[in-house]
Amino acid sequence: MSIQTVNPATGEVIETYQEMSSAQVDEIVSQVDDAHQVWRSTSMAERKKELLHLAQLLQERHEAFAQIITQEMGKPITAARAEVDKCHYLCLYYAEHAPTQLAPHEISTDFQKSYVTYEPIGVIFAIMPWNYPLWQAMRFLVPTLMTGNGGILSHAPISTGCSLMLEKLVQDSGYPENIFRSVIVSNEVAAEIIANHKIQGVTLTGSEGAGRAVAAEAGRGLKKVMLELGGSDAYVILDDADVELAASSCVDSRMSNSGQVCISAKRLIAVPEVREEFQRLVIEKTKAFKMSDPQDEGCNFGPMARHDLRAELHQQVQDCIAQGAELVCGGVMPEGPGNFYPPTILRNVRPGMEAYDNELFGPVIAFIDADNEAHAFEIANCTRFGLGAAVFTQDLVKGEHIARNILQAGTCCVNAKVISDPALPFGGIKASGYGRELAGEGIREFVNIKTICIR
Repeated sequence: MSIQTVNPATGEVIETYQEMSSAQVDEIVSQVDDAHQVWRSTSMAERKKELLHLAQLLQERHEAFAQIITQEMGKPITAARAEVDKCHYLCLYYAEHAPTQLAPHEISTDFQKSYVTYEPIGVIFAIMPWNYPLWQAMRFLVPTLMTGNGGILSHAPISTGCSLMLEKLVQDSGYPENIFRSVIVSNEVAAEIIANHKIQGVTLTGSEGAGRAVAAEAGRGLKKVMLELGGSDAYVILDDADVELAASSCVDSRMSNSGQVCISAKRLIAVPEVREEFQRLVIEKTKAFKMSDPQDEGCNFGPMARHDLRAELHQQVQDCIAQGAELVCGGVMPEGPGNFYPPTILRNVRPGMEAYDNELFGPVIAFIDADNEAHAFEIANCTRFGLGAAVFTQDLVKGEHIARNILQAGTCCVNAKVISDPALPFGGIKASGYGRELAGEGIREFVNIKTICIR
């Protein structure tokens, strides 16, 4: 079966690819496993040297990666370049810190000597999404290689070109042949990869439904799995908040990547004292985002990645309106080519509506009214998701208490939008998944934490 990558701004076909057969994939898994048997015995100094070479080569191919990101999923070109920059920083971060994060450490016990080491476990299979096609793939790949593991990537079909370009980058960087491979497979063949006895771990960034399916497959094979799934992040604005800062942070978060971000500000909850001013500023700032050609240097808002995703989002918006939500702006399917959808704001969003109960993966802001501060936190936590959350208050002691002890999510910020950073562990709770990526916690997800005891 063939798949096509399509430019979401124009609807034009970019490239056609053939899916791989089960036999082809079995051979690739064996090749990566063979490469891992050699790579696992390399020193940390050697792994660091190869990673720094990869970082250098990434910089040399910076514009090529930015262009393929924009062409395949519609990210504005300036944002695509920023994504490549972030991946470069990821390489430098782990080149510097992985030797310490993976270093053995002694533990005082009744044994003459006892200590813990972190050893590679084998081949890790990654299933990655299209919304950050290079960043998502590399935040799996870089720590995987630094631990001494091998990697196989099944990318979202619309990001196939980026996936193959990343495979070529690793090949050209001096790593062992086949230590990392990209596969083009159906869901059925992906399940076969998970079941393959040479696969020792599975990592997925994707939807809640995909997470349940992958976890079930991995469970049947007793494979460890790391899941980073969807979110419906709540941003709570208290009566002493810097309302200008709060509005800017919320809009920048929600409109980034045309709203196609797991950790964007999806549910905006302001207490009565500041609600009117906050909502006025959010509406004003949202209107500054204009749909345009993502290849233009001045573009700040591109198309959605696929036409079916746009259609699903529009239906969710219409359902909310039919249930009584007020459409403040946007919400109209534009004419013309491409998958553009306008910045949209819904007011009076209540329980039972899609924008309240579920994740809207697109540029839609939901205003939710809270009666008071306690009610605001109740609304924030009244969700099956738990990826990120934020609170805005000028009382930093109170804000830290709220972030640490009240908001229920994997990352909680005070007076700032939630982001991912190589130095900080990233992941969720509840239906947003489990396990962590990035930082020391992330690099130790797929290692053998081996205890050594000597008497």
